[in-house]
Amino acid sequence: MLYRRRDDDSGVVDQLESAEKSRTAAAVGLAVVLWASSFVAIRAIGPALSPAPLALLRLGVAAAALTVIVVAKGTIRVRLSRKAALLVVAYAVLWLAGYTVVLNAGEHHVDAGTAAMLVNIAPLLVAVAAGRLLGEGFSRPLIVGSLVALGGTVIIAAGATAQRDVAGVLLCLLAAVLYAAGVMVQKVLLRHLDGLTSLWLGCVVGTVVLLPWLPQLVGEMSTAPAGAIAAAAYMGVFPTAIGFTAWAYALRRMDAGRLTATTYAVPAVSVLLSWLLLSEVPTAYGLVGGAICLVGVAISRRG
Repeated sequence: MLYRRRDDDSGVVDQLESAEKSRTAAAVGLAVVLWASSFVAIRAIGPALSPAPLALLRLGVAAAALTVIVVAKGTIRVRLSRKAALLVVAYAVLWLAGYTVVLNAGEHHVDAGTAAMLVNIAPLLVAVAAGRLLGEGFSRPLIVGSLVALGGTVIIAAGATAQRDVAGVLLCLLAAVLYAAGVMVQKVLLRHLDGLTSLWLGCVVGTVVLLPWLPQLVGEMSTAPAGAIAAAAYMGVFPTAIGFTAWAYALRRMDAGRLTATTYAVPAVSVLLSWLLLSEVPTAYGLVGGAICLVGVAISRRG
């Protein structure tokens, strides 16, 4: 009877672990799809909003949406240690504000395929940094899968035809560095705060940082098409508020290197969404590269 009790307890634990893995996988998938959709939204907005004003509108909408959620949950009273407060500021400045502005600016100079290829250097940077600084190590599936997926993004970019210039390349490389630094800071921050609270505070701080561009945003919104403003609001609610919350949930339960490798699927999903929503028929490069990206993600998650 004693052994049966232990077997039963083990079965319950296995079921709980399986459910937790399923929820984490669902959160990862949601973040990837929503982040891929943001590339489509940025392309749809086009020249209507400048990089910094667009980032301000996106983060402002996200901060408002998350404030409603936090107030509804009754968790608005937050006491931060000095270290946690510094981490929130660094996370907000590096990733939520800095990365968003730089990526917006980069996509004014290079096509989406090239931008995706350059930004997707970030998962390799995270894998190396997390392996050394966070003690996550360097598993063979992670490294091999990351390199395979990176090759897929190169193929996607090879099929792009839009003009490329040095400024756009440098901006996208800077965006990749900010992205990787933001992930590393967030991983440490999640040891002090839950995902929802850290994202909410980060969006509030990011919005405050970008307030100097408020007059420009007001001026551009007065002439911008309603569709562009709606797309920016969409990015604030879905890719930012919901997508980053899902990402934080997964990051708290996975190694930073392995989780970030899943974002190699973003260009593939972006190609598909562009096809469905913007009638941009993918090239053979896009289809082949997208398939290779997904294979690389699958390899990186083994073990």
